[in-house]
Amino acid sequence: MRVMSHPEGRILGYVELKVASRIYKLPVQAAPREHVEGPSPKHGFFFAGTDDFGILVDADAPDGVQRATIEQASVEAERFISRKLLN
Repeated sequence: MRVMSHPEGRILGYVELKVASRIYKLPVQAAPREHVEGPSPKHGFFFAGTDDFGILVDADAPDGVQRATIEQASVEAERFISRKLLN
């Protein structure tokens, strides 16, 4: 797995997910809701390719909202990775 980075984001930390016998570390990044170019990025779990995962939160959101986004994104990530391993 490679660490993906949002061009306008800053890394807040990592979330560790255990799926089957593997542990995945997903970077948690904060990025502004207003995107300089084009549409705003979707906050929550994101992936690109087969092994690039991460979680993006709104940099301007209160801590409680960021925490809720991280929790929901962790559930989505676990589901996505589980399906990937089973197929």
